[in-house]
Amino acid sequence: MSFDALKVKNDCVQWIRDFFEENGPGCNAVIGISGGKDSSIVAALCVEALGVDRVIGVLMPNGYQHDIDMAYLLVRHLGIKHYVVNIKEAVDAVRANIPFELSAQSSQNLPPRIRMSTLYAVSQSNNGRVANTCNLSEDWVGYSTRYGDSVGDFSPCSNLTVQEMKQIGRVLGLPDVLVDKVPIDGLCGKTDEDNLGFT
Repeated sequence: MSFDALKVKNDCVQWIRDFFEENGPGCNAVIGISGGKDSSIVAALCVEALGVDRVIGVLMPNGYQHDIDMAYLLVRHLGIKHYVVNIKEAVDAVRANIPFELSAQSSQNLPPRIRMSTLYAVSQSNNGRVANTCNLSEDWVGYSTRYGDSVGDFSPCSNLTVQEMKQIGRVLGLPDVLVDKVPIDGLCGKTDEDNLGFT
């Protein structure tokens, strides 16, 4: 059976509306914006579901982020309110104050966990609900950080594969450069394809 991207997009939009009606009428959607396809698509779905005035993007570079221009492209394209919170000092402070050297994996997972704390701080102060931007492909292979990017109050794309997400991104009219962008983990500078060993 072929994938009907328009129907699924409309179903996702309605699901978001229903979620907010039941779990926070009048609340805002708060989304961590990386400039990758997942956060771009979730943000666009939320704008269609709730309106541009009820979607807040949070850009959270860890020091210098070489592709942050993609995140700025998205917030400009959607016209949403956004905040930039550089998490480097927070990450460095935690590492400096733990009295032993963190393992490599723990050190890599620290930034997404601090990003999630940041999202909830922004959300709680702005009558918000935090969006989980993970997709089915990532969840299937366990490619997420526990209590980091795997967390959120609602997850509109958790049943969609990467290829299905791309189709929805096109239906939403997102710029091709965002829909086709090769994902980067934001942790060790590698693409998701490098880390997983496949596309």
